[in-house]
Amino acid sequence: MAASALLNELPEKNLTIYNRGISGNKVFQLADRWQKDCLDLKPDVLSILIGVNDYWHKRNGQYDGTVEVYENDYRKLIQSTKEKLPNIKLVICEPFYVLNTSAVDETWAKPMKEYQVAAKKIAVEIGALWVPFQQVFDEAVKHAPATYWTGDGVHPAMPGAQLMAEAWLKVVE
Repeated sequence: MAASALLNELPEKNLTIYNRGISGNKVFQLADRWQKDCLDLKPDVLSILIGVNDYWHKRNGQYDGTVEVYENDYRKLIQSTKEKLPNIKLVICEPFYVLNTSAVDETWAKPMKEYQVAAKKIAVEIGALWVPFQQVFDEAVKHAPATYWTGDGVHPAMPGAQLMAEAWLKVVE
């Protein structure tokens, strides 16, 4: 949705926008495909949202990573990217969760906060822009039920996706 808005508002720039996100990926999977899906494209701006699955898949027994593994792997990926693409503008998006949905309950709050802190720490270290998605959804649930924004608590419904696009565009302007 953010890409559509940019393409619509800036046709004279002849932007090329790639979406290489794959649902379910964790940092190590992102790193495995990084050369082809990122570095070879030589983007001017790179936006990354990763972390929910690093926690969720650990929670359901499908992954044995930790927040330390997430932070170290993420930092290494970003540092390597900056070395290869020194002029890249980086946008780090906060991994988020929404309580009272089909998959997310209050037991998510404390562990996910650790992933959020790790992502923000990396963003600050490298001088990246930070998109505070948790704040966006925390505010949204004051206006409509959590399941309006996301059925499972991590994958946005259309109104949640619109919120995310607006938040991203506001930060990146």
